Amino acid sequence: MGRRPPGLALLGKAALTLGLVLLYYCFSIGITFYNKWLMKSFHFPLFMTLLHLLVIFLLSALTRALMHCCTKRSRVVLTWADYLRRVAPTALSTALDIGLSNWSFLYITVSLYTMTKSSAILFILLFSLIFKLEELRMALVLVVLLIAGGLFMFTFESTQFNMEGFALVLGASFLGGIRWTLTQMLMQKSELGLQNPIDTMFHLQPLMFLGLFPLFAVFEGLPLSTSEKLFRFHEAGLLLSVVGKLSLGGFLAFGLGFSEFLLVSRTSSLTLSIAGIFKEICTLLLATHLLGDHLNLLNWVGFAVCLSGISLHVTLKAFSSKGEKESKLHKGTSSSPDLELLLRRGEAEEEEEEVVTELQH
Repeated sequence: MGRRPPGLALLGKAALTLGLVLLYYCFSIGITFYNKWLMKSFHFPLFMTLLHLLVIFLLSALTRALMHCCTKRSRVVLTWADYLRRVAPTALSTALDIGLSNWSFLYITVSLYTMTKSSAILFILLFSLIFKLEELRMALVLVVLLIAGGLFMFTFESTQFNMEGFALVLGASFLGGIRWTLTQMLMQKSELGLQNPIDTMFHLQPLMFLGLFPLFAVFEGLPLSTSEKLFRFHEAGLLLSVVGKLSLGGFLAFGLGFSEFLLVSRTSSLTLSIAGIFKEICTLLLATHLLGDHLNLLNWVGFAVCLSGISLHVTLKAFSSKGEKESKLHKGTSSSPDLELLLRRGEAEEEEEEVVTELQH
């Protein structure tokens, strides 16, 4: 079988990357605006998050079953000891991160949410230093100062600032730092066999549900039980409409995780990081035009300063990982059949396959 011309192959790769980035944008931006829209009429964000977790678990289980049928390979199932000792901390921090993020939509605008969530990289750096995943350098100090300064300018004299919502999303960003640091450590433990994010999502969801349920029971249990939107409904059509809207958010959440997986697997984690920077810009522009969020000049300057800090961090990560990638290429890589089925279908057999399954945000 002859190889394609280099120019055509390069064009095809660029088109594929663009398509995967757009798919990631659709799910990521879509779920942000969808959750904000839904919170205007359904004021139970923790219950919504619990239902999302249930949908993601079911879709992950279905995907694992399809992989097993197509590849004839058994999927990883952790022991209870590993499950509770190693997965539980990641699951709890992830559940609280997502729950508080959705909760904040009751109080703040999409633009303030987007900007504050961008500060999660500060906490990711902090916990990476604590767990010795990163070394303290002056460049990292500069990254922290740029992002923190940008966040201060963005929130300073903001006309749509809400302290309660800001505290919720800032707490979610703090938990997000713990979440992604623990997730990185979890997926890098080869003995656990959770390098495939589908397997990771499958194992995380049950513990995430159990971890978030007490918070739901305390703050939303009684109000939801007396609400006419669910348990005291008068029309079956209204109930089905609410459940359908909530379930759609679960599909979007699963699609977001899976699109991130596809983008990282077919390109690199650097591509996902760069795409994430431009996603923040798109989200902010859409929020000002579609939702009427008001931003003054200082807010935009703060946003630019924060993005410069994130861009610097992405650049530093790119240079630091270049040597590691080259050493791995010298050793050679192998792809698992399930990844080959998902990501390499239809390509020539003699084409070398390289699948990078590290998932970062």
